[in-house]
Amino acid sequence: MTTGNASIAFAKGRKGDALILAVRCQGTGRMRVAVRPVHVSFPLDCRAGRTGTVYNQVNTGGAEDGGVASVEAPPSVRWSMTIGRGTPPREEPPGGDA
Repeated sequence: MTTGNASIAFAKGRKGDALILAVRCQGTGRMRVAVRPVHVSFPLDCRAGRTGTVYNQVNTGGAEDGGVASVEAPPSVRWSMTIGRGTPPREEPPGGDA
């Protein structure tokens, strides 16, 4: 785990791969993760005495490209991130089971 701001580079994947990010944090504060070049960002509220993990899967144009995930976090938050690749989930048809 680390604290404060950091950037983590990730390598190019195979055509059609989804980009998967798992972010874990503990401590009081809000962190923000931005992923380039896919233009995805999300906040994560962290709490003291409690470890939380958020999984995000990006399956947009350019997700197979290499890039950088940047984290902005206050010093009160400890965090870690895992970045991987995988097969995108199948899309469910609209309307579900009726």
